[in-house]
Amino acid sequence: MPTDDATTWKRCNTCKRPIAFGASYFTCSVSTCNRKGTDFVFCSVACWDAHVPVLRHRDAWADEQSVPTAEAWEREQRAEAAASPGPRAAAAQAQAAPGGRPAREVLVVVSKLKLYIRQVSGMNTSDDVVEPLSDHLRRVCDEAIAHARADGRKTVMARDLERS
Repeated sequence: MPTDDATTWKRCNTCKRPIAFGASYFTCSVSTCNRKGTDFVFCSVACWDAHVPVLRHRDAWADEQSVPTAEAWEREQRAEAAASPGPRAAAAQAQAAPGGRPAREVLVVVSKLKLYIRQVSGMNTSDDVVEPLSDHLRRVCDEAIAHARADGRKTVMARDLERS
């Protein structure tokens, strides 16, 4: 998640206030809220409490955590990037490199995707659908960008997507 300045670690998932390095924050005790893709963090118990009814937790509590220092966080990020092979490491390096490609982030609203699939088919949607779908959208967008460039434009239009 992008931050505004060097003092901000992450933003609260509920109120979007910055959480500074070295501060306290709260996480949800429910495992699905702490996965790599979701990784919810909250600046206060009140913000954590606001997310409970949205995600329909039955038995959950807020765990208080401490944000690492900026130096420790940088070390963790470098160690994680070096230890993890494949696309995740490439994404971490791209995010760290100025002028490189943007970090690999989810490009779809997961809740709306899951709702659409349920309404159309009555089926559930696995969490592992999101990354491949985002990768597909990146490929489509990259092709549309190439079409717009070939036409001498700086604006991607619907017709560029249709040609992809």
